[in-house]
Amino acid sequence: MAQAGAGPAGNPAAGRSIDAAAEMQDGAAKKAESEGPPGRVRGTQFFVGVMTEVWHRPSLSVLEILWRWSAGAPALALAGWRVWRISQGGPPDVHLDTSALQAMTVFQPVAALSAIHAAWAAVLPAAESLAAWLLPLAAFLWLVMATLGRTAVLRRLDKTLAAQRRTLLGLYALRSTLLTGAWMLWAGLVRQAGVIAITAPAAKGADPDLVLYSALLICGSLLVYVLWAVVNWPLQLAPLLAMQLKLGVGASLRSALGSRRAGGKLLEVNLVMSIVKIALLVLAMVFSACPLPFANLESPAFLRLWWVGVILLYMASLDYFHVVQSVAHLRLWRAMREESKG
Repeated sequence: MAQAGAGPAGNPAAGRSIDAAAEMQDGAAKKAESEGPPGRVRGTQFFVGVMTEVWHRPSLSVLEILWRWSAGAPALALAGWRVWRISQGGPPDVHLDTSALQAMTVFQPVAALSAIHAAWAAVLPAAESLAAWLLPLAAFLWLVMATLGRTAVLRRLDKTLAAQRRTLLGLYALRSTLLTGAWMLWAGLVRQAGVIAITAPAAKGADPDLVLYSALLICGSLLVYVLWAVVNWPLQLAPLLAMQLKLGVGASLRSALGSRRAGGKLLEVNLVMSIVKIALLVLAMVFSACPLPFANLESPAFLRLWWVGVILLYMASLDYFHVVQSVAHLRLWRAMREESKG
């Protein structure tokens, strides 16, 4: 009888211990079921986990903001100063019909395109003279600051990473060239969509097709986005492998292209990053429109300060997620390598 009373029914503390152990086993089983088979690496889980890690290490985001803004601010200041001089009557002289631009409406697409074409023709000589020296200078400054800044960020993250500055400079130059080509392709598709849906029907006396123009614009943008996503992930991984494995430009690209198992996970992370960028843009637009119902009560100076603050907050948020994306790529590649070894 004494032995029978020694079981869980006769000992409430032992019963509670057994119940707690059962709950722990049940929770572990549910967690294993949600995470999938053992050893399976999921890109979205890495992204969420790295967000928390980078958030608790604000120095990484601060370094990212410093190098990006240090590279972009001088170029924007030079461009703004030059535009201000032109607006004040400095050479070259620009005659811009602002009334036609202000009268543009989506219900008159042909007139809107004509106004944009006339404005572009008016500012083109000044834009060419400005771009002839500003774009190469800005590109060189950006590449140098990107090399130094990203090296500082990643070595702040992990001291074992090697400082491969020459390799990173070459890789970033290659990526910038391909990105410029992607933007040019997108601009060409936008122009061709306007020709097909607006100017060509107008030349024949027919009504422009705004629905067709929107469809071509959306499909063309998605096409360029998919092509860039396919090309971009090895270019994002290669600098990380160069610092991790101490490789040159060619070797790091070959190593990135050879990491096919990680490629799908990196595309998954990039897709999440794209959704985050869209969400941040929507939030920025919403916050920008918040003071508009009270525009009659607020001064123009307050509205300008509000919009500048929203833009700076949006840019800082993007820089934070750029760090998250790089760290997620590095962590994911390391996890996939350990998984392949196991």
